[in-house]
This record gives sequence, C-alpha cells and structure tokens, in this order.
Amino acid sequence: MSGGFLVSFERALSAEYIQPADASSAMLVGRVWSKTAGGPCPVLIKGGEVFDLTPIAATISALLEIDGLADALRDSTRFASLGSLDAFLTGEAGDLLAPADLQAVKAAGVTFADSMLERVIEEQAKGDPLRAQEIRGRLAPVLGDNLKGLVAGSQKAAEVKKLLQELGLWSQYLEVGIGPDAEIFTKAQPMSSVGCGADIGIHPKSDWNNPEPEVVLAVTSKGKIVGATLGNDVNLRDFEGRSALLLSKAKDNNASCSIGPFIRLFYGDFTIEDVKQAEVSLVVDGREGFRMTGVSPMSAISRSPEDLVSQLLNDNHQYPDGVVFFLGTMFAPVKDRRGAGLGFTHEIGDRVEISTPHLGRLVNWVDHSDRCPKWSFGIGALMKNLAARGLL
Repeated sequence: MSGGFLVSFERALSAEYIQPADASSAMLVGRVWSKTAGGPCPVLIKGGEVFDLTPIAATISALLEIDGLADALRDSTRFASLGSLDAFLTGEAGDLLAPADLQAVKAAGVTFADSMLERVIEEQAKGDPLRAQEIRGRLAPVLGDNLKGLVAGSQKAAEVKKLLQELGLWSQYLEVGIGPDAEIFTKAQPMSSVGCGADIGIHPKSDWNNPEPEVVLAVTSKGKIVGATLGNDVNLRDFEGRSALLLSKAKDNNASCSIGPFIRLFYGDFTIEDVKQAEVSLVVDGREGFRMTGVSPMSAISRSPEDLVSQLLNDNHQYPDGVVFFLGTMFAPVKDRRGAGLGFTHEIGDRVEISTPHLGRLVNWVDHSDRCPKWSFGIGALMKNLAARGLL
C-alpha cells in the first residue's frame, strides 16, 4: 500500500493517503493540537474535516467512555470545525497527535507463532544478531511445526509444552506464547505516544532493532472494546535478548510508541470481526534504497482479542481511564541489511508505514530517541491547559 521510493521520502502526508479506504462510512475519532483552541482536542474526522469534540469530552479517555458514542457523533454539524485534516498534516492548523491521552498504554507479547520463534531465538542468541541465523536454522524445523495453528492455553498446547520440555527447548517466551497466561506489559506512559507523521525513536546504543506493526484496541474502563487503530511497538532486539528483565528498556524510550492515525469506532458494518480478519501490512524504506515488506494476518493470532482483553482488565486489575492495547505482531523481520546473516535493523531516516484498509496508514520516520522531540507535555500540563481553557 506504499507509493514508490521517491514518494516514500516525501515527509508530507495527505488526508486521503492516511485515512481508511472506506473513510466515507467510517466513524473516526482522533486527537489534535489545535492552534485555534490553544491545546489538545479530541476530534471527529468527517469528510476530510476536523471537528472539535471538547464540548462533550475534554479528553479522548473521557470521550470513549460515553455510552452510544458513535450514534452521538453521527451529526457532525453539531460540532465546530477546527480546519481541514490536510491543514493539520502540514502544521498550518496544528498537529496530528496519537489518538490517546489518559489511557494506560499496554501491550500483549508473543501472540503469534512466528514472532514467538524469533523471541526464543533472541533469548538463545543473548542479543547477538550474528548468532541468530544459525539458531534459527536449528530451532525453526522443530518449533515451527509444533507452534503453527496452536491455540494458546488449549489441551493441544499443553501437550506441545510437555514435548518441548522433554526436548529441552522450553523457554519463558513459549510459556506466555502457548501457556494459559498471556504476556501483558506496559508499553509506554500515558501521554507519551507519538502520532502519524512523527519521528519514532530507537535507543542510540541499539544495533539490532525492528518495528512491530500491530492492531491496537481502544478499551473502556469497563473492559468494552469500542474501536481499533494501528500501532508501532518499536522494539530493541539486542536489549531484550540480553535479558528479559531489560524489557522496559527495550520498549519504553522517547518516541518509541506510535499510535494512529485515528481510532475507528465499531459502527455500521465495522466490527471486532473485521479486526480479527485484518491483514496488517508493513513497508520499511531506507535512504540507501533498502526496502522491506511484510504482512501480518490477524487470523493467525494464538489468542482472541477478547481473551487478551479479559486477561488485561478484570477483577484483579482495573484501568479507570481506559486502555489502548497492542495485540502483538507476527512480523519479526529477518531480511539481511548490514551484511549476510545479520538480519534486519533500522537505520536513521527509515520511513515506516503500517497499514490495513479499514484503519488507514500510520507513517513515521526513524531517529535516535535522544534526537526525537523530548516528551514534555504530560498529565500535569494537560490539566493546566484544560483548566486555562475552561474545560475542567
């Protein structure tokens, strides 16, 4: 779904390019920094126009808690226009932000067989990409055949677990990948995610890293899944491979979480079943002419989205401001880039595009996390801004 190589490095994005293929029938909500309003606003995107939703909710978190939200948004003429979406993409009217604010940013890991195998390889390689190819060749024939189509937590999964333990191939990643309990971790802090068009950050000390294209669910405080968007769970394979206890350092760095472009609410013909059947495409274009593509079919996930949400939010753990929830990826890139056997890693300036027809395109450019814009507008700053605008 990406354009040609020259188009790939044009930093300008258009409303038509990033919106879903069926945008005219989609109920899209997002978040912008509006120059007119003087701060962040939850918005409705309709007909290429950006409508201010602050009269009904000052935050995206509060907006998604409204019962019957999609029906309440059907008549866009109720709301004032902040300008065209194109004007926000150029910066003329403001900036397009990640469509989340006070919600917790959580992620499920090792939810696809292919990425499960790569996590075991990282663990065995101790973060060294030079060892990955040899280990992949040794483990793939055994693990791959056993993991394909396996439903996590099932009786068959328990049998495979016992077999792999007997073969001495058991791993902490396999435990969460096919065992009864999913891996659920904090990806980033509320307010820290970047949106479509922004730079995404990799740690300057990382030499083995990758994008993780994922579907992200919008979940209310009551555990109701109300919509979906796209996300990039930027990951440092060398850090996590050295030790699973470095997961937070591998995952949570400045600008390392990208979400967007918008949350598509479940409305009309768009339902959770469309999410389950989505095919998430990835295109990475490097300035040196390198291109990598891939597709993650959500149908290959080992746990259903509903099961993952039930393990995320239940009587044992609550999220009063709601959650944006990454569902995991099956795409673990292995295409050699810096040399034979070295696999994939990002280079500065990479253009990363994640897309699926129902959710649009999430486009970002790679830089070191210490060179990306510093995160400075947190919850305290948001509260002060909303109070000054008379929205609290």
